[in-house]
Amino acid sequence: MAPDELELIKNAQKGDVQAFEALVYKYDSKVLSLALRYAGDEDDAKDLYQEVFIRVFKGIKNFGFKSEFSTWLYRITTNVCFTFKARDKRKFNLSVSDDNDDENIQSVELIDNNSSPEVLTTGSEIGYLINNAIETLPPKQKLTFILKHYDGYKIREIAEMFNCNEGTIKKYLFDATRNLRKQLSYINN
Repeated sequence: MAPDELELIKNAQKGDVQAFEALVYKYDSKVLSLALRYAGDEDDAKDLYQEVFIRVFKGIKNFGFKSEFSTWLYRITTNVCFTFKARDKRKFNLSVSDDNDDENIQSVELIDNNSSPEVLTTGSEIGYLINNAIETLPPKQKLTFILKHYDGYKIREIAEMFNCNEGTIKKYLFDATRNLRKQLSYINN
């Protein structure tokens, strides 16, 4: 933990609102990005984001420096996502057509810019199918898959966020991959 962050946390624990705002500013884009990928809807993601930082504000006095602050924050984020999903049973959709969507950018980067329109269309269709398949995953598999393959977290880091052992995360990833293969198996046929 960086000395500046340590100082911000200690000051925020004492009620320093500016220190808390600095922590929010440091992590807000990552929390919002994760919430957006999980919820698939900008308004829902903003609600998740707000709930995360309300919980962080209320709980920062109890942060015991047993883990990195970011791990503690992302654990809260994952819990809020799971709670939100359980509370709101409607189907969420990740859209690959939004101009601001990071997945759209990643999908486009996988395709050669000099490709024909047919190849580009096929790439978009595959991205759409993959995102729809991800939406069918159970919440823990979905979030684990997103954290690992879209956000680049290591299994150890995800396990800390979920407050479980690495074997559990590996199982979630294995099951997610198996489920995605089943969902997408018809593409090759």
